[in-house]
Amino acid sequence: MRIQPEVLSSRADMVSGGDVLIRIPVPSDIDPDDLRIYLGTTDVTQRFAAGRGGNEARLVGRLKGLQLGAVSLAVHYRGKQVGSVGMVNHPISGPVFSGPHEAPYVCQTTSFTLPGGTFLGEPLDANCSIQTRVDYFYHQTDGDASGLVPLGNIGNLAKPPADVAHLNIGGKQVRYILRLETGTINRAIYQIAALHDPFSDRPVDPTTTWAGWNNRLIYAFGGGCNGGWNRQGSSVGDVLNSDLIRQGYAIASSSLNVFGNNCNEILAAETMAMVKEQFVRTFGPPLFTIGWGCSGGSYQQHQIADNYPGLLDGIIPGCSFPELLASTIPMLADMNLLRRYFAKPDALVFSPEAQRAVAGVVTEKVLNNADFQQGVKRIAVSGFVPSVLPRDALFDPQKNPKGLRSDVFSHLVNLVGRDPTSGFALRPLDNVGVQYGLKALNDGVISLDQFLDLNTKIGGYNRDGVPIAERSVGDVEAINASYRNGLVVGRGMLGATPTIDYRAYADDQPEGDLHLRYHSFALRERLIAQHGKAPNHVMFVEDNRYGLYSSDSPLLRRALTEMDHWLTAIVNDPGKGSAFDKAARHRPARLQDTCMTRDKIATATTGTVHLDQGACAARYPTPAGPHYVAGAPLVGDILKCQLKPVDPADYRVQPDEADLVRIKRAFPTGVCDWSKPGVGQTAPANPWRRIGMS
Repeated sequence: MRIQPEVLSSRADMVSGGDVLIRIPVPSDIDPDDLRIYLGTTDVTQRFAAGRGGNEARLVGRLKGLQLGAVSLAVHYRGKQVGSVGMVNHPISGPVFSGPHEAPYVCQTTSFTLPGGTFLGEPLDANCSIQTRVDYFYHQTDGDASGLVPLGNIGNLAKPPADVAHLNIGGKQVRYILRLETGTINRAIYQIAALHDPFSDRPVDPTTTWAGWNNRLIYAFGGGCNGGWNRQGSSVGDVLNSDLIRQGYAIASSSLNVFGNNCNEILAAETMAMVKEQFVRTFGPPLFTIGWGCSGGSYQQHQIADNYPGLLDGIIPGCSFPELLASTIPMLADMNLLRRYFAKPDALVFSPEAQRAVAGVVTEKVLNNADFQQGVKRIAVSGFVPSVLPRDALFDPQKNPKGLRSDVFSHLVNLVGRDPTSGFALRPLDNVGVQYGLKALNDGVISLDQFLDLNTKIGGYNRDGVPIAERSVGDVEAINASYRNGLVVGRGMLGATPTIDYRAYADDQPEGDLHLRYHSFALRERLIAQHGKAPNHVMFVEDNRYGLYSSDSPLLRRALTEMDHWLTAIVNDPGKGSAFDKAARHRPARLQDTCMTRDKIATATTGTVHLDQGACAARYPTPAGPHYVAGAPLVGDILKCQLKPVDPADYRVQPDEADLVRIKRAFPTGVCDWSKPGVGQTAPANPWRRIGMS
């Protein structure tokens, strides 16, 4: 007989905080009382009880106080060992797999507020820790939809408030009383919110259920990036979303899952893994976990689903980009170079139409959009400095050349590598050989003179992120590491993850918008390139009357409903088949790409949407950005192109010999050969990679 214990709260080799939830299957022909369970040499049998719903076929136990490092749990039956599981325990402050901690690191517990205005107070140690706390809040019958009233000390209350609101969850009436857990994990502040009535429900426990929780978890990711380094952050994702809470979902998030606090997808994945671990230890395993969030929140969902499978079962990214390094940063860098070129006094004049054609945008005004101009600062070493950082510690080329470089690449140094000479982070940013405006030239929108003037003068960025006359030259070591570490998504498990990409279209706003729609198509193209098709990927698009990502939108609410049905069907399928097959098989037949009209009362049209053809493309025009205009494929996964000699066949204008001399002068090392993979472009290493750690 063999009994295999299973670690429920995390991977067995990635336990944190000395705290673990374990399930032990019990064969039907033995008495559970005949089993003895040992953690090392300590008998921990009494910490195990029948599983959820009193299922005696499984024993579930939460063990605390595990020593750091390797530990082992063994199951004995009538004096003989019949099973075991080895575990590796890590500090609750991390790291587990993201590499060495960043320093300096500023705690922000004193500025983190709870509903009602209470601050968390001073941290307890250098890891920004606080004592975990559980607070209860309630909604009043006549209260504001988002208003929460502190319930106070539960132990001093004999009964619930008379004015507490009620909800219907799964056909049962429950009081709108919210349990909010707040603590610190991986140097982040985390929160877990769920309906729980302390006056009628049993205490929260991994072996019990209660009416207010639907056994599902939503993990909320926040956006941003600029300034997302060297700090803990004083906000988390939208854990208090009343529309989600009212349906019975539990919601979890952390300050390092807000990209404006932490612009590092692997650190975000690690933190999410550890927070979910805490959730499972406390609540038990959810039926499934759904990713939720916009912009920087979409990066995290894509990266986690692709590289750390099992953390997210389905995702609903909004205002999405595939990822940071291959999608957003090159777009921001290109747009800024184009803006600067068009403003040069010695540049040839480009009409608004020509500027739009070269940039691949709906409106040329987006080049001067404040979000674009702020966004590109993330690549400059002093472009965007969090206000909490001490100014005397910062990099200055003259006064403090070894100081803290406040840029995104320095934040990603564990992932992209470090220059052994300077000690600074390497940079994968590259635009050597990129023929800006090539499609505009071939479409007759700009002249050859304009094309050559643009490509001669557009320039690039130096190692400090400062614009220079020369093109940006990416560090090959950083490019190789970016692919190896999964920073360019699409080649992992994302293709097996049910995905509903929600897009509140904003490309045609008066000043444009940072969140250009073509990124949704780029991600789909990557999945098709990897798998031949993308049945797991559904697009929902509407105008932005509800904002970029608001549960006020009926379409976004429908996305959650459909995702719930999709994942429920997968969970209920015990049959054979890969995760990819099951995602395709159980996608609801009614769930198709959906394109809302722009009428006052919008209606839906369904069927596969395309970048540049069909009714939806006419309704929501989607140019595909500067690199696409330069001839790059829509997938947008090339960090540095391979070069080829200048080829007259690239140009419809049929350049003469003198023209070819000018083109070669503009591109002395050659032009991009987009028919080939990028330099260093390979599939990432196996999933669940440990970065820079043994």
